[in-house]
Parts: sequence; C-alpha cells; structure tokens
Amino acid sequence: MLKNYTILKVSREVKTAVLVICSILLFIWGYYFLRGRDLFNSYKTYYVTYDNVEGLSPSAAVTLNGLIVGKVTGIKFVDAEGRLEIEMQVKTDFPISKTSNATLYEPGLLGGKQIAIIPDLKNTDLAVDGQHLKGGLKPGMLSVVGEKLSPLQTKVEATVVTADSLLHSFHNVFDMKTQENLRIAIAEMSNTMKEFSKTAASLNGVVAGNKGNIDASMRNLNVATGNFAKISDSLEQANIGQAVKNLEKSLAKVDNILNDVNSGKGTLGKLMKDEGMYNNLNDASKEMKELIADIKNNPKRYIHFSVFGRKATPYTEVKTEEVKTEEKK
Repeated sequence: MLKNYTILKVSREVKTAVLVICSILLFIWGYYFLRGRDLFNSYKTYYVTYDNVEGLSPSAAVTLNGLIVGKVTGIKFVDAEGRLEIEMQVKTDFPISKTSNATLYEPGLLGGKQIAIIPDLKNTDLAVDGQHLKGGLKPGMLSVVGEKLSPLQTKVEATVVTADSLLHSFHNVFDMKTQENLRIAIAEMSNTMKEFSKTAASLNGVVAGNKGNIDASMRNLNVATGNFAKISDSLEQANIGQAVKNLEKSLAKVDNILNDVNSGKGTLGKLMKDEGMYNNLNDASKEMKELIADIKNNPKRYIHFSVFGRKATPYTEVKTEEVKTEEKK
C-alpha cells in the first residue's frame, strides 16, 4: 500500500514538473512571438543601420521583390549620434549576398514603413546569419508630394500676395466716377454692337439682292483671268529675252553716239563743240539775212526785164556798213 502511494506521489510530481516546464516554454514562445520572433522556424538574422526610422514599427514586414520574406524583430540605438540598428529575421531560399541593400520605404499612403531587400545578383558571396547589410532610403509618396508641394506653396503664397496688391490697386484706380464711366462705355459698346448687327443684316440683304450681279462679275473676272493667262502664255512663248538683248544693244549704240557727240566727234559733235563752225554758221546766217534784205530792197540787181533788148545795169557790190546805213535811213 505504501509502495503504491509512493508511485502515485512521484507521478503527480512529474506531472507537475512537466506542466511547469511546458508553461515556461509556452511563455517564452509567446514572449518571442509577440516580439515578432518565431522559435520554431529556421530564420536568418540580418542587421541594418539607419539615421531615422520614423514610421517603422517592430514586426514590420521585410520584402524581397514585393514578397514578404521576414519581419523586423528589434530596433535599438547603437551610438551617441542617435543612429538606430534594425534587427530582422528573414526566411527565403533566394540567395542574398553580403552586398545586398536593405532599403527603408513606404509602400502606400496607409500603414507604416517596410524594409525591402534589394539583392546584388552580381555578387555570389552569400550573407550569413548576423550579417550587417547596407542601408538605403526610398522617399515615400507623401514625402515626394510634400517636396513638390513646398515650392508650389511658396508660389501660391506669392501669387496671393500679388493678387491682393492688384485688387487693392484696382480698387484705388476704379473709383465711383471711373466705374460709372466704365458702365457708360459698356452700354455704348452694347449699342454699337446692336447697330453693327443691323448693318450686317442690311449688308446681307444687299448681297442677297445683288447675288446675280455678283455672280456675273465673278464670271467676268474668271473670263478676264483666262484671257490674262493666255496673254501670259503668249508673252512666255515670245522671245522676250532676245528683244531685251536687242534693246540693250541699241541703247549701247545710242550711248556711244552720245559719247561721240559729247567728245566732239562727227558733224553733230563738231557743230556742238567746235566754236569756229558755230561762228561760220552764224556769219553765213547773217549774210543770208543781209542777202534777203538786199533782194527785197534792190530787186533790180537780181532780176532784169528787158523788153527792147536793153542791157542790164552791172551790179555794184555794196559794203555791209553801207547797207546798214541805208536800212537805218
């Protein structure tokens, strides 16, 4: 009876011990599970350091080409400058090299940040458990929008200030008198447009009433255009070039003649340039004038009528001075 009691007592102690151990193990597993660690999976632990991890929380996803391959298990300060070391557990069959980059990014407008592992496919040296990877930062959509909106905000503010100044100046310029004048001008412009509309309607009526005449004029214009085209064809077929060349030759000859006359060559040139010939012609003209005057005054000297065969009186030359004296008398 005592032996059976001892066996029963030992059995209860063993059960109690096993229960306590299981509870401790379950507590440890639950503690690490809540911290984002899984004790029953073969993960590799990697580390990466950032200057700022705003928006990144423990248990945040770690992705590789968009696929979740792990999660963040710890965040802590590593130096006096305030840099933060991120611990992450990654489980994947894809080879991750030592030179791979762990980029902190924001996947969308909602939710926190995540870490994307960008593998270096050119390097075949794989990262081991506890490896430190290079850190990188990819601006999120909100950051990009904020950077774009910041200069736009400055421009909008400057525009608002300019618009306010413009409205103030507009208010100062357009006083009551100016506004009244502007209303009068707009009313007169409206009346002008009405008159213009009436004139346009009248013009349309005139055009419609003279449509036949306009058509006839257009036909005549077409005929005239055709005739002009024929004249143009005739002119094109004519040897205008040769005529122009002949005209140029004639003008050149005329120019040569004028040059000869101007230089005193030829009869015309001598007549215009030679003073002796001019004087001779002048003297001859004077003598011709004196001869005509003498014929008028003394016709018997040049014309003789003899009925009975009487001899003519011989002509005696009279000097010019004597003729002039007689003329004066």
